[in-house]
Amino acid sequence: MKHSELERQLEGMGRELMRKLLQAHLDLRQPGQAVEPVRDAAGTTLTPTPVHGRRVESIFGTVEVARTGYGAEGAPSLHPLDGALNLPPEKYSLEVRRRVAAFTSAHVPKRQFEQLVIRAAQDFEGFYADRQKRARADPHTAPILVLTVDGKGVVMRPEDLRAATQRAAAARAESFTARLGGGRRLHGKRMASVAAIYTVEPWVRTAEDILPVFARPQQPEKGPQRPRPEHKRVWASLAQSPEAVIGERFDEAAHRDPRGQKCWVALVDGNRPQIDHLQRLAEERNIPLLLVVDFIHVAQYVWKAAGALFPDQQPQQDGWTREHLLEILRGKASLVAAGMRRSATLRGMPATQRQPVDECADYLLNYSPYLHYDKALAHGVPIATGVIEGACRYLVEDRMNLTGARWSLTGAEAVLRLRALPASDDFDAYWEFHEKREYERNHAARYADHHVPETVPSAASLSRSSRRSALKIVKKKAES
Repeated sequence: MKHSELERQLEGMGRELMRKLLQAHLDLRQPGQAVEPVRDAAGTTLTPTPVHGRRVESIFGTVEVARTGYGAEGAPSLHPLDGALNLPPEKYSLEVRRRVAAFTSAHVPKRQFEQLVIRAAQDFEGFYADRQKRARADPHTAPILVLTVDGKGVVMRPEDLRAATQRAAAARAESFTARLGGGRRLHGKRMASVAAIYTVEPWVRTAEDILPVFARPQQPEKGPQRPRPEHKRVWASLAQSPEAVIGERFDEAAHRDPRGQKCWVALVDGNRPQIDHLQRLAEERNIPLLLVVDFIHVAQYVWKAAGALFPDQQPQQDGWTREHLLEILRGKASLVAAGMRRSATLRGMPATQRQPVDECADYLLNYSPYLHYDKALAHGVPIATGVIEGACRYLVEDRMNLTGARWSLTGAEAVLRLRALPASDDFDAYWEFHEKREYERNHAARYADHHVPETVPSAASLSRSSRRSALKIVKKKAES
């Protein structure tokens, strides 16, 4: 055999062996007769019915389970063995569903795959509500509590766009001819609100640490390592409004710091409605919130202004940009704005050419209350939104914005929740919680007092098991 042929054959044989092992175990436990009276949730005592068989699609293949049913006239049959095994009502096992939720391979058709993803995400809110109810605030976490939020558009099916976007899309569609234009997909997206919260140790720096000189030594001395975010949680929602997501983030922060002992920092990208809502919530809850606009966004405006002042002069652009960014980092954003306007005026630049300069100056002046980078650096506070940018890319961009993809609201919301779990290092804990809730919904809730009767295998199964477990010890003769 060639090695590839051998690998394929061994994989198939090994999977079939595991399927037979699972089937053998199920055979030993059937028909699952109850050892105590069976009563449904209404208190009706049920009597045994003929053995019912069902198929289960496992990660190894299809297996069959034969189990004793218990029923009464006008009442649906119950199967205690299903409860003992915690079998879901559909044919796909919970392990298949877990792998679907984790987006790994499983033999599930597309429509069923979508349905399993939606069901797998149904306990997301309950999981975090339960965690907050049972957990205690940890006073030993880092003293800086960072809250950050951003938005990312997702191409949706027309019926799942927000009402205003639907109207805009309809109006724009009337202006198009049969030939597709470059803006044909305009007004086809719904904005997902992405949020993150974490704690971090202070990291005191200076403006020169952020923008070191260009001539750096070949082997610079190693300074202190940048502290990593701790206890990070990210999540995103297409169904909720940005205000609701921000409110949830404040609730999570209040749970982490109930006594208000930490320094609360909100990192934003300049979205004015977000800033207004953050400030309003902070005032309502009497929280001293430090708002910081992402320094990278500021730098982009400065670079554009440099390109307008020094077109086709890369060295001059670099030097001018670094000089002005250093001044902004030193807390002099308003002076920088006035200086670049004056420079454009002295050069006699026409309005169209100086537009990037005026836009940069307006940005610096409008957001000057949130550009006190000198104080932020002195207190060791982060000034960039790298965490939320990474969350937007992982949660939304890498999965949702594939070429040609159009999402339903229900399916997209489920996918966002499931992707947020591993990003927050919560997937395993969530799935354990989800399986318990599945047991309560599918089995315990159908019996009196939420008690699923215990089951025993048949005498024939016990007899076969005892015969199979009898092993003979063979001693190897000593070699001469």
